[in-house]
Amino acid sequence: MGYVGSYIWSLRQQVGSRLLLVPGAQVLLVDGSGHGLFQRRRDNGVWELPAGSCEEDGGFADTAVRELAEETGLRVREADLVPFASLSDPGVHTLAYPNGDRVHCFALCFTARRWSGELRPEAAEVTAAAFFDLKAPPQPLHPPTTVVLRLYEEFISTGRFQAR
Repeated sequence: MGYVGSYIWSLRQQVGSRLLLVPGAQVLLVDGSGHGLFQRRRDNGVWELPAGSCEEDGGFADTAVRELAEETGLRVREADLVPFASLSDPGVHTLAYPNGDRVHCFALCFTARRWSGELRPEAAEVTAAAFFDLKAPPQPLHPPTTVVLRLYEEFISTGRFQAR
């Protein structure tokens, strides 16, 4: 869908740049070599995981599937998503966009090892996408993504869902 016409866009028409509390999802695709998919944001040039905000009548898994497809061209089934963490710490996940909009994100983080399609970054939002070693992610890395990678590492180590 993109930003224009989205639920967040419609709210922005009413409240301007005021801080919004926004539920959303992030997806860490991990290939057979243990590398993760990262994408580079067009607006500020940082690398991050495919992610986005929920739309009306959608849930976290639906958001993960939709955002991954929109931003990368890759498709994952909800059944192949494994939730590993949530990130809602306002000290980490309050974002300010170049246009002045601010959001406090409440993200459910998923991983997946199975997907289909061809990697085609969505040109309006993403300048590049590629798989990188999780121990040596691309730079500059979006600060919340650094935290999500630590949460993923702890999840792999303990098998327990992580919350921050």
